[in-house]
Amino acid sequence: MEAGLIQRPDLNYEEEQAKCARFLQEFEETYVKEGKTVVSRKYLDLLQSIANRETRTAEIDLNDLSMDEVGSDLVAAIVGNTLRYRKLFESAIDSLLPEPTVDIHSEDVFDVLQHQREELLRQAHQGEENAEIAVNALPPSLRRRFRVIFRPLVEKPLSVRQVSAKDVGHLVSLKAVVVRCTDVRPEVAVATYTCDQCGFEVYQEVVGMTFKRLNECPHCKETHGNGRLTMQTRGSKMVPFQQIRVQELSSQVPIGHIPRTMSVELRGEHLVRRIIPGDVVMIGGVFLPVPVTGFRAMHAGLIANTYLEAMFVEKMKASFADSSEDEEIDEEIAAHSDVYDKLARSIAPEIHGHEDVKKALLVQLAGGVTRTLGDGMRIRGDIHVCLMGDPGVAKSQLLRHITAISPRGIYTTGKGSSGVGLTAAILKDPITNEMVLEGGALVLADRGVCCIDEFDKMEESDRTSIHEVMEQQTVSIAKAGIQTTLNARASVLAAANPAYGRYNKRRTPSQNINMPAALLSRFDILFVLTDEADVDRDTSLARHITYVHQHGEAPSATDDDGESSVFSEKVIRAYIARARRFQPFVPRELSEYISSTYVQMRQSELERGQHAHSYTTARTFLSILRISQALARLRFSDQVEQMDIDEAIRLLQVSKSALDDSDEFGMGGVGLDAVSAIYSVIRDHALATGQETVTVSSILPKVLARGYTEAQLNQCLHEYEDINVFQMNMDRTEIRFV
Repeated sequence: MEAGLIQRPDLNYEEEQAKCARFLQEFEETYVKEGKTVVSRKYLDLLQSIANRETRTAEIDLNDLSMDEVGSDLVAAIVGNTLRYRKLFESAIDSLLPEPTVDIHSEDVFDVLQHQREELLRQAHQGEENAEIAVNALPPSLRRRFRVIFRPLVEKPLSVRQVSAKDVGHLVSLKAVVVRCTDVRPEVAVATYTCDQCGFEVYQEVVGMTFKRLNECPHCKETHGNGRLTMQTRGSKMVPFQQIRVQELSSQVPIGHIPRTMSVELRGEHLVRRIIPGDVVMIGGVFLPVPVTGFRAMHAGLIANTYLEAMFVEKMKASFADSSEDEEIDEEIAAHSDVYDKLARSIAPEIHGHEDVKKALLVQLAGGVTRTLGDGMRIRGDIHVCLMGDPGVAKSQLLRHITAISPRGIYTTGKGSSGVGLTAAILKDPITNEMVLEGGALVLADRGVCCIDEFDKMEESDRTSIHEVMEQQTVSIAKAGIQTTLNARASVLAAANPAYGRYNKRRTPSQNINMPAALLSRFDILFVLTDEADVDRDTSLARHITYVHQHGEAPSATDDDGESSVFSEKVIRAYIARARRFQPFVPRELSEYISSTYVQMRQSELERGQHAHSYTTARTFLSILRISQALARLRFSDQVEQMDIDEAIRLLQVSKSALDDSDEFGMGGVGLDAVSAIYSVIRDHALATGQETVTVSSILPKVLARGYTEAQLNQCLHEYEDINVFQMNMDRTEIRFV
């Protein structure tokens, strides 16, 4: 028996088939067109389209069945025994299929072979009463030019983790993300053989991926002949076949668990070539086991040897919240006028401080508006943020929180990701030995946020692989004969540590984290988080941490009235979901204001010359526009106002102020360049000798040769000793790198 085909002795399947036929004949659909109420026979029109060869898919909507008096009894039966009722509907359609209303002249190869078979069968049974019976003896699946599929009921789809053994043979609906796709190839539905002795045609209906070829002719066997069968490829019926691998969404994975995956088989023109890795899809299909001796005996699925035969596939857009949460958002907005500050405080409230950083992350979640020009060029609206600085300033915690808020948040680390792990890879399927395309973290985060921790630990070749993703938001693949482009419309949130333990403000950001300027300029906002000793700030931080450990919440989590002063993650997702519906634009009267501000930023940087640690480029101008649009979205407005532009510029200036902080010598002082240069001399000497400890006597001649003084050398040693980069011995004659 075919896998998943359930035989119930308490049912009369002839009566069930009659119910299917009555539903197809009697179902009426009522709708309004041009002010008039129209009643149509939806499925009779569908049958006529099939007869006219205008469509090859007979889609049965279970929502129509549930509303129909005849079909309402069939819904539960179809969900519980899908393959059986698909055969019943196929037989019902065969009996009801009308004659074509158009003249079909474009006969394909199958039509010609079908006509030849009918003529041969009529000649072989000429004069016999069963001539027409012999013609109809051809396998129904060979004569059938359509495929029955069921559209699932409108209900909340399951996750991969929720599907279990009790669902075998049932119609299930999944919501998952596509991680792997194979090429489309033909699959044999009906194999046709010809006997080399008597010319007799033998037909073999194929169920599943594999079948055992027939060798002996059954007709010759009856006459004690020895005819051998030869498979006729052109006479066999093939269907397009594609296999994909889906993975449960990050929001569906319990903390500490590995995401589960499942194999999905797509058959028919209506399903193949419709999805690519990274797509979030809703799939309706039959959950089936694989025979132990079958082709995929070792294929790991949700449970041992399982897969989903898809009948219905629909792409879905990732959203931050369901529309059912809108009323809750209205109440929150009405109760709090200063929603912008409260939303920012609600991002990781257990983390002390970082108010402007949290506002930047809130702006990143809202995002700007993606513009598509007339020539097809796209200007991204996603905002990229980079957090860099000293260890222990909660960079990773912020990334984790953003991953939890975003509906498609992917968290990865630079050390644990390679270029193909972030973008895409061409792999060989261990079962079919075919080259398959598998999406990486940035592809899976399409329409979401990809958080990359330890960005500085990535290899140079891996880091440069995301250049295209951050600007063009695509991943181009040209490997192993596969050339394609995948969407990676994701916001990148990166965190990096300094190259030498702690952040050195005398050096540029690219020198501190060893990031190329080409990649650095692609970030819209760059924040430097430093850990500096300050009595007031350290006292406040210590009290905050102590309170969190005592009460399990942040001190600011409740106000004086005992009400919550921060939003929950559910409310934040719903708020962002509504905000992203708006498409704000910059009015003409503000264009000159933005332009003049950008020019002033460029001139100010020019005046500072080589001492400027930040760079203002045309991408900075686009960043101002994107951040302004995100702020307008947070106000639920379709128009950018001047206060949005001012806040966007303020965020950029605050982020750059940390980059441009000067030391006690002041910007442009002699000590700044000298100290950095002397440190480079000491580091290069240590690398050249391969020693962790160097002597001051060996360094002093090199420093004096460069034109620096012994006082400047001592200043360098003191400063780098204070930030725990150097350690000096008691006599201060040896330098040891920490």
